[in-house]
Amino acid sequence: MKKLAIVTTHPIQYNAPFFRLLNERGKVYPKVFYTWPQAIKSVKDIGFGEEIEWDIPLLNGYEWEVVENVSKNPGSKSWDGINCPTLISRVLEFNPDAVFVYGWNLKSHYGVMRYFKGKIPVWFFGDSTLLDEKWGIKKLARRAWLYRVYKNIDKAFYVGANNKDYFLSHGVEEKQLVFFPHAIENERFYDDENKQYEKKAKEWRERLGYGEDDLIILFAGKFEPKKNPLLLIKSVKQVNSQLENKNNPIRLIMVGNGPLEIKLKQICNDDPNIKFLPFQNQSVMPIVYRLGDVFCLPSKGPGETWGLAVNEAMACGRPLIISNKVGCGRDLVRHGYNGIIFNSDIELVEAIHSLLLGNQILQSGMVNRRLISDWNYKVKCESVEQQLLLY
Repeated sequence: MKKLAIVTTHPIQYNAPFFRLLNERGKVYPKVFYTWPQAIKSVKDIGFGEEIEWDIPLLNGYEWEVVENVSKNPGSKSWDGINCPTLISRVLEFNPDAVFVYGWNLKSHYGVMRYFKGKIPVWFFGDSTLLDEKWGIKKLARRAWLYRVYKNIDKAFYVGANNKDYFLSHGVEEKQLVFFPHAIENERFYDDENKQYEKKAKEWRERLGYGEDDLIILFAGKFEPKKNPLLLIKSVKQVNSQLENKNNPIRLIMVGNGPLEIKLKQICNDDPNIKFLPFQNQSVMPIVYRLGDVFCLPSKGPGETWGLAVNEAMACGRPLIISNKVGCGRDLVRHGYNGIIFNSDIELVEAIHSLLLGNQILQSGMVNRRLISDWNYKVKCESVEQQLLLY
């Protein structure tokens, strides 16, 4: 059986199911090397502003090892944050047929790429896009550097169209690219008679003071500038201020925490149409997404390379309103069919107005569930297995 060494920082809810399924399928023997041992059990999330410990299992069903990180400031946000002197020797002891590195912009991850290039196949995963790229000297310098970085890889695993464009623009050839879709545990978000997510969401809405006829937009994520929650709040307030019938306003539920929380609540000023809920852990999210009739992700970037909350909302059968800065838009949203992609502040206001007029995207919930079913961990596993068979 072919052996695959996977190098990544710490367990997250979107990677663990893939590692587990890859191991269960029995065609590849994976071993994950975690390079940020300080975040194995929980991680201080700057965006949410608190220590996060996920309430679903992230370390079960596959082999893993923590590698000592001697950085004085350990973390995944800076080059020196991941400094693991023994990482290469640990991978060598595993004797893999290929090494799969998640992210190059960390000292020890880049060191693995350079060391193993030419010895065994070096694979790379990163979901960057060109959506926020600006012309100038910095762009040219960054492109020159990234050309050098990606000379150290044999394959780049891309998550969607915008990510593929990014790799092609930085010297990676078409023949080196492998489709590796961003995915979630779709089945965990699907409803059935036992889970009764819709029923539980309806009861929660009632406790919040909302009825069946209320039209609710949901935001779930970090209250940070990148996610642009302020624009959504201002747009909803603007739409409601212009309504002739004040008895039928748009409702908004904001779920999360973060550095903008105080400011957002001050702007809302106890607006009865806008409710705030704190950060909700993973086991509750299938109910949370169903609190809204529409899910909105108004990100302005930089850095909204995909937006996995969109996958989750689709699996919950919810239509979408997203900005053109959300990386998954080209792949998952068909404008006017299963969602709306807006390009400006004015367009978001218009999109919200259209909901009150019975926009057809409100009927696209089951379409979204069907569309997202193809973006799954099985496809990711097949991509890895097929590539290893080539060696």
